Amino acid sequence: MAAWTNQLQDYERDGFLVLRDFVAPTTCDELRLRAEELVQEFDPAGVISIFTTHEQSRVTDDYFLESADKIRFFFEEDAFFPNGTLKQSKEQSINKIGHALHTLDPVFRAFSHSSEVRKLVADLAIADPRLAQSMYIFKQPKIGGEVGCHQDSTFLYTEPTDIAGLWLALEDATINNGCLWAIPGGHRLGLKSRWVRAPEGGMRFDVFDSEPWPEEQLQPLEVAKGTLILLHGLLPHKSLANRSTKSRHAYTLHVISGKSRYAPENWLQPRSDSGGFARL
Repeated sequence: MAAWTNQLQDYERDGFLVLRDFVAPTTCDELRLRAEELVQEFDPAGVISIFTTHEQSRVTDDYFLESADKIRFFFEEDAFFPNGTLKQSKEQSINKIGHALHTLDPVFRAFSHSSEVRKLVADLAIADPRLAQSMYIFKQPKIGGEVGCHQDSTFLYTEPTDIAGLWLALEDATINNGCLWAIPGGHRLGLKSRWVRAPEGGMRFDVFDSEPWPEEQLQPLEVAKGTLILLHGLLPHKSLANRSTKSRHAYTLHVISGKSRYAPENWLQPRSDSGGFARL
């Protein structure tokens, strides 16, 4: 990976930074192979948790809300027939794996704590960096769902805001198969909402700004395999549905500062006896 510190001003200006050739293609292949093995080992009997990309209508369940320190599997919204049976194989139906691959799986843990990741986070000057969550996202051919425009800080809120998303393309990501789109400079628009645990149970959105996103300003981030996209926690970004015949696998990490206050109302909560999120 080329030195990127000279591009820090671009990251501060745009709220994102594209780091090409962050890892070798062989590293991507290793992560993909391990994800395939995990899916093959997964027995979905009695476990049907669907990840819908419109969180406002998401029926949250304990399987999802208690996944901070577990490796769990979530299906695509369009993976099932009306009678509840899968339209195609299990391997072609999973939306994502989350949210503790970075601590519980040796292959993903090795990458998540690699020298490349550590150096990048150190250059960001995040104080006492912690890995809050990890996700392996499949963006399946034909049925890969849209992810609406959102800010990561809506779901992983800290005070002050000190969060970065690391999005690694494990395959080429194009407009056709659902690459990321982002609003350059959109991280300066402020936090629009928070997704919080409701006192009566379940989740709700606390909305601070109901104005629609200026989605006409969205720009596609088409990248090659091995590219890492760095995302500010307040950056508005999205991805469209994948209706192509090619998947768009990606591995994501979210890094927060251990010096910031992590909100107890956030959906993702470490187990009380776990000592908190993993240090990087």
